[in-house]
Amino acid sequence: MTTPALLWRPLKDDTVQCRLCSHFCRIEAGETGKCGVRRNDDGQLVSLSYDKIAALNLDPVEKKPLFHFLPGSTTLSLGTPGCNLDCAFCQNWTLSQPPRQGIPIEGRAVSPREIVRMAHSSGAASIAYTYSEPTIFFELMLETATLARREGLANIMVSNGFQSPECIDALDGFIQAANIDLKSFRDEFYRDVCGARLKPVLENLAHIRRLGWHLEVTTLVIPDENDSDGELRDIARFLRTELGADVPWHVSRFHPCHRMMNHRPTPLDTLKRAWDIGRAEGLHHIFVGNVPGSGLENTVCPGCGKTVVERSGFTVLRNRLRLGACPDCGQEVIRKEWAGIREQGR
Repeated sequence: MTTPALLWRPLKDDTVQCRLCSHFCRIEAGETGKCGVRRNDDGQLVSLSYDKIAALNLDPVEKKPLFHFLPGSTTLSLGTPGCNLDCAFCQNWTLSQPPRQGIPIEGRAVSPREIVRMAHSSGAASIAYTYSEPTIFFELMLETATLARREGLANIMVSNGFQSPECIDALDGFIQAANIDLKSFRDEFYRDVCGARLKPVLENLAHIRRLGWHLEVTTLVIPDENDSDGELRDIARFLRTELGADVPWHVSRFHPCHRMMNHRPTPLDTLKRAWDIGRAEGLHHIFVGNVPGSGLENTVCPGCGKTVVERSGFTVLRNRLRLGACPDCGQEVIRKEWAGIREQGR
């Protein structure tokens, strides 16, 4: 089944331009865009992924990863096949890449209303659009998020950040939190390794921050690819100067995958070096990911230096925050409306 797509415009001779992501694909009749899930049917753009949910699970919100948005809660997470990027290191390539390769899109139809019902019945505080790239199932995300907000649920987007500005504006008011990948600070890396460009991602990060969404940023640190002191410093400096020192930065361990099986896993020393660089650049919250037990997963108050949220992997062991503030010095650590209900004093 196909669904009429949003965010596109007609061109000459039944050609259309997709306006969903920063590829801005020009698609001739009968063809699909780079993502493989948006097709031009006789001059009308349609979505092939709207009713093809291929992953649906109840996750800790920390797994997204979001450490400062409703900490300790669960989120109903969903994704469809497809992606608008082609990252050589993709950890979910069996889900994200088949449509780009012309493989039939598989999944099951679950209506937005049913997704919201399942979120409520599972006790989730939010719905997360994740696993693949939620931009490419925009129509499903927008409709579900609209219903979820009416039902008192929050919405989370976990994304590569390569949307069009129009896409982000269309989601404003429906998405409350996002974790965006900043894969590198070099355009060459984005072009050669991901099939994209750096500038739109940087602009979208700033755009999301201006809109007031809760924002966290993830960098998968890959040995010999994006792990130099200079590049890590550039990322950290961009986060502090353009987004704010309070935006959490997750530096995550790479494991060999997809077309990068010949690379070694990221040494813990490299991730600790990234953590040190982030602190030296003035970031308040840097977290080491994919290394349970590293001791670098806790939230520390930027005011007094006391640990206010203690974690092990995706599990919150202790949350001392009171309405988002440090109980020792009163410094706001998490915005009150995003602090959640499982903290001391609530």
